[in-house]
Amino acid sequence: MRAFRLDELEAERAANQGAYLQFLRERNMSVGLYALDAGDTDPQGPHAQDEVYVVMSGRASITVGTETTTVGRGSVVYVPAGAVHRFHHISEDLRVLVVFSPPES
Repeated sequence: MRAFRLDELEAERAANQGAYLQFLRERNMSVGLYALDAGDTDPQGPHAQDEVYVVMSGRASITVGTETTTVGRGSVVYVPAGAVHRFHHISEDLRVLVVFSPPES
């Protein structure tokens, strides 16, 4: 078993001065913490892997393909591989767990 604490992951991510911290990588999946502050622009593009976003805190909109929804703490969003997607209208600092399957390359 491997267990993680979100506050420790957030501190590590911030210390590395990056928006994304991958903290688990296994044969069939990887998991990371993604952070965007209020007003930020999400620079990501499509990925070759399926993704699941679990919003831990914050508030924003996300567009996947042509669909848009508002997300906040407790929201879960599936993004199929290759889909154009991004967070926008980030009104509260956003912290999101990201699960890639297969692992992000």
